[in-house]
Amino acid sequence: MGLTQLVQFSISTIDVVMIGQLGADPLAGASLGLVIFYAVFLFGFGPAMAVSPMVSQALGANPDDVDDVRHSVRMALWTIGLGVPALSSVFFFSQEIALALGQPFVAAALAEPYVLALAPGLPFMVAIMALRNFLAAVGRTRAPLMFIILTTALNAFLNWLLIYGNWGLPRLELVGAGFASSLSNLIGFSVLVLYIQLEPESRRFHLFKGFFQAVPARLHEVMQLSWPMSLTSAFEAMLFNAAVFLMGRIGVDEMAAYQVALNVAAMAFMMPFGLSMAGAVRVGLMAGKGDRAGVRRASAVSILACIGAIMLVAIPVMIDPRAIADLYLDVKDPSNSRVLGLVASFLPIAAAFALFDATQVAANQALRGLKDVRVPMVITAVSYWAIGFPISAWLGLGTRLGAIGVWWGLLASLAAAAVLLGARLSWLTRG
Repeated sequence: MGLTQLVQFSISTIDVVMIGQLGADPLAGASLGLVIFYAVFLFGFGPAMAVSPMVSQALGANPDDVDDVRHSVRMALWTIGLGVPALSSVFFFSQEIALALGQPFVAAALAEPYVLALAPGLPFMVAIMALRNFLAAVGRTRAPLMFIILTTALNAFLNWLLIYGNWGLPRLELVGAGFASSLSNLIGFSVLVLYIQLEPESRRFHLFKGFFQAVPARLHEVMQLSWPMSLTSAFEAMLFNAAVFLMGRIGVDEMAAYQVALNVAAMAFMMPFGLSMAGAVRVGLMAGKGDRAGVRRASAVSILACIGAIMLVAIPVMIDPRAIADLYLDVKDPSNSRVLGLVASFLPIAAAFALFDATQVAANQALRGLKDVRVPMVITAVSYWAIGFPISAWLGLGTRLGAIGVWWGLLASLAAAAVLLGARLSWLTRG
């Protein structure tokens, strides 16, 4: 699951790296566009995350209850299919939103067509997460990894064709990257559905049997779990995305450099995020069995595994941040020199908060495995928006630290979340 999450995230990473070759302005536009895109994604992906505790607890209580599992997954897909396209209407106002938030016109103008090209793939992107969480609960995690690797390779190839206009195709630049990602998500979803229909363990649940038959009670449960999960994740991710707007007020170079550094930090986060999702499944299975000791053991192992995984990336980044920065921009272009220097200054701080980031995501996912979603939502709201954002805004815009100060505020928010979520998990799982 960790590798699958890492590879899936690399679709955005590939976009950023390949767009970065076009220059600082397109990179800033992509940065801004991804902020808006992932804001909508975060408000829409709650049903996918609800699949994990619902299915794992059901299977923990009774491994043969296929109807319960099928109803949960079906209603989650219903919620995604109805909700995500409606949320995507925000994309038509991307430029106006960006300008209202004080962003540079050139970045705002480039961001809107990019997110509109990304939009068709968003429902499939969220649905892939729902099906992956189902497969994880039934012990099928390797096939999704293989499929994601293939679709990511396809995305890179389509980027090469559409961004740069190779093989006689039009040079679409940012819009081409968006279309490539959308098509990759559509293909990935289709292949995953086919696999579930054919693989014996997955097939026994008949996920798509009576697909258009509503199960109102289960739909209500999906919605009751999904909205706090969406808000919890949105509170965190939107803090990092809001920092883009702070950087935009400081300068275009700072915003472009922030996007590169954030992409590195987010990539480091993907492996522990996937491991924490696996931890949530294990916690849910133990909770379904009523095994309190098993819940504590699964939670502890998940936290330790996530910390170990994120350090594999954080340590090299701290040792040689300039080498990482050089991967994203053309070092031979003199106009990129200031952006590269800023990236190199941001990365050590991003690496420093890795410990807190891994701890908070593991604790949060373990709480989700227990279906404890509302208190963590409040904790994250306080950590990220009552603590982190004010510190970032003050240090970034009100002191000489400038862009570096924004990063110190992000570190403070993650530290608060790690402590508070860890305390909540410890209290709920105490012997």
